[in-house]
Amino acid sequence: MTWLQRYRAVSFFRSSVWLPPVVGMVAALLLHRVIQQVDLALGWQASVAPDGARSVLGALVSSMLTFIVFVFSILLVAVQLASAQLTPRIIALVYRSNVIKFSLTIFVYTFTYTLAALSRIEQSVPQISQWVAIYSNIFCIALFIYMIDYVGKSLRPISLLTRIGNAGERVLREVYPRSVSVTDAAPANAVPRPDAEPSCVVASAHTGTVLAFDVDGLREIAQRTDCVIELVPQVGNFVTRGDLLFRVYGHAIADHQLDHAVAIGPERTIEQDPEFAFRVIVDIACKALSPAINDPTTAVLALDQIHRLMRVVTTRQLDTGRVLDDTGRLRLMYRTPDWEDFVGLSFTEIRHYGRESIQVVRRMRAMLENLITIAPPKRVALLHEELELLSRGIARDFRDPEDQVRAACGDSLGVGGAT
Repeated sequence: MTWLQRYRAVSFFRSSVWLPPVVGMVAALLLHRVIQQVDLALGWQASVAPDGARSVLGALVSSMLTFIVFVFSILLVAVQLASAQLTPRIIALVYRSNVIKFSLTIFVYTFTYTLAALSRIEQSVPQISQWVAIYSNIFCIALFIYMIDYVGKSLRPISLLTRIGNAGERVLREVYPRSVSVTDAAPANAVPRPDAEPSCVVASAHTGTVLAFDVDGLREIAQRTDCVIELVPQVGNFVTRGDLLFRVYGHAIADHQLDHAVAIGPERTIEQDPEFAFRVIVDIACKALSPAINDPTTAVLALDQIHRLMRVVTTRQLDTGRVLDDTGRLRLMYRTPDWEDFVGLSFTEIRHYGRESIQVVRRMRAMLENLITIAPPKRVALLHEELELLSRGIARDFRDPEDQVRAACGDSLGVGGAT
């Protein structure tokens, strides 16, 4: 199995909502056969009459089917409402929840097992099969109550923002593993690019967004063929069929070898795309600041997570994109976001949409002032520029001198914290 096939399989199992319930159906049929054999071996029979057992299990089957349709319906409605309130890019994140997948699997399993148990009632009622069916339905009620509590809490803005922040921090530390305090004799970005013209180029065979690529696999290919491979688009970029995907310096490589080392799909993911976490959080903040919603407090919560991620970015070396082999020779080049990209993404749109919100400008000022205290000297200038843009916006958008003074004070709560 190639890296691309493994990546697609893992992505499919992570994002698929229908597959676990189907597995639950199969498990229910298999388990019923096992318990049926146990009933026959033990010879246990329930004290209820077959007609009574059929009535009870029939009622459970019909109610469970209605219950499953109801759960799927309210889940879809809840996710759609949350995505309309925040951003559509959270839909895939919600459907990856293990709690939701487990709950739906148990519901479908219980319906299938109860239906199978009902079909096997003849002149007598198997005791264990009836117990399993009834108690499974009772467990579903308890699980449904827990799932409603979980979904209700997980769809709150703070829960989704924290979850995105956790994923963003994890990918930032993976993509930029070195701290700015670490000094290497030969950092990766100091290795020169090849001066020669590429020996071959590889065009994209698909249309979509670059989701991820196989770093180790491309390095191994380059080392085996004694060449340097350059991945032209950055992870998260959109490419169309025929766009330039790879440049190869040195010995030529077959197109199919490189095609199987990069994943292209319809929508960006966070796995290897550190900017996408910022993008989703910024979208939530911009939606909250729209006139239709007008929820600056949610925008402040989004700025809390951006501040968290920017503190990680500020203290990391953003010099990756060069992969060396064991002998120190350059084998792979790829593009990653730089300091200007992160700063522009974090501040520009929120500053624009939130320029009339005193909460937002005070929170942004507090974030900028904090980042300036921890940023390396070469990165401070850009933060000062953003602070100057924020100050000019305050002078332009707040007419009353008293409001200008208040807006010019940094506040980690937006309004209400220590200034």
